[in-house]
Amino acid sequence: MLTIQPCNLPNSCPSVVQNIFMKEEIFDVVNEQDEVIGQKLRRLVHRDGDMHRAIHVLVFNERGEIFLQKRSMLKDTFPGVWDSSASGHLDCGEDYDACAVRELREEIGLVATVCPGRMFKISARAETGQEFVWVYRCVHEGPFVLHLEEIERGEWFAPEFVTQWISEKPGDFASAFVYIWRKLATEGK
Repeated sequence: MLTIQPCNLPNSCPSVVQNIFMKEEIFDVVNEQDEVIGQKLRRLVHRDGDMHRAIHVLVFNERGEIFLQKRSMLKDTFPGVWDSSASGHLDCGEDYDACAVRELREEIGLVATVCPGRMFKISARAETGQEFVWVYRCVHEGPFVLHLEEIERGEWFAPEFVTQWISEKPGDFASAFVYIWRKLATEGK
């Protein structure tokens, strides 16, 4: 006999239970002030252009190089292009800091004992796919264990090289990363 035990899901996310077996993510949908106004399946959020939440973590080494990931060809958005060291959507009910720690672990195998430092927040816009994004920074030397379903490969790059590469071939990168990198360059964070 199958016994169903109660779980400790956030009360604002009852639809998570209905979708556990579907293995489809549920996102919090937010308004212009980044306040949660509902929940929706990932594919519907992207299809409908709803505002939602994400993080990007930029991992630098002691030499000042940045670790970038080349996204897997299996990704539903921006397959096969270069992106931040780790990035991802917030799960339903999750906060930005918890997501940053989780995405570092899931994507590149970096177990953070503290949350990376917050750099800046970007309002939802076309370049981010209507995502409000907190951008984080940390220093680590690697090596990393890449989640191969998400990341084809990763490499260290000098910031000057990335800047030149973006200016010559912005299509080689996810649009959110291009926006983040340009903001970083102009604001000197």
